[in-house]
Amino acid sequence: MPERPIYTYLGDKNTSAEFKNKNCTAIYTTKGTCIRGRNGAMLVQFGDKKVVVVGRRLRKQQGKL
Repeated sequence: MPERPIYTYLGDKNTSAEFKNKNCTAIYTTKGTCIRGRNGAMLVQFGDKKVVVVGRRLRKQQGKL
């Protein structure tokens, strides 16, 4: 499995303050690809919470887990 990049979720006006501007990691399938929806949504993990977010609002960070 590739190294997991760290993303920052920017959020939007409907996003809970719990997730805005927080770091998260993508959740991968057994094939090693991240889980994306048809409309660009992405399944990510904030600590121990799994959340579906708008992929366009994610920014990849330099560090890796």
